[in-house]
Amino acid sequence: MTCRKLWPEGDIGPDRASLYTIYTLSDPRDLRQVRYVGQTSAPRRRLLQHLNAARLWLPDERPWWIKDEKLRPLYEWIRALYRVDQRLPTMIIGSWAETIAAARSAERARIDECLAQRLPLLNVEARRQGAQLRLI
Repeated sequence: MTCRKLWPEGDIGPDRASLYTIYTLSDPRDLRQVRYVGQTSAPRRRLLQHLNAARLWLPDERPWWIKDEKLRPLYEWIRALYRVDQRLPTMIIGSWAETIAAARSAERARIDECLAQRLPLLNVEARRQGAQLRLI
């Protein structure tokens, strides 16, 4: 049996299990301060992957186990957040997409929104884009 929630309009929404989610990670003390934007078909599993990659059980040090230097800032942020009262990032699902292509497009749009608001994103794509925002 599948549970479905009612949308605000009153009709039954789509089956979330078959969709991709576009999510953000934020410090739980300031949810509006988005630090990362991503997309996945399994939000709970993806959050656990982020936490496992940060290896919170290891002593405070630079995350040498992250092979790709571009990913280190995200995991250093998660580790720093955890050092303060063992806080973990909060995942907020902002939207859904029916295809991977639509999810990638929505993720890119959300990254662009966050950059336009001058939020300190840790996404690799945000650093590649730098201060340059895409023009229409």
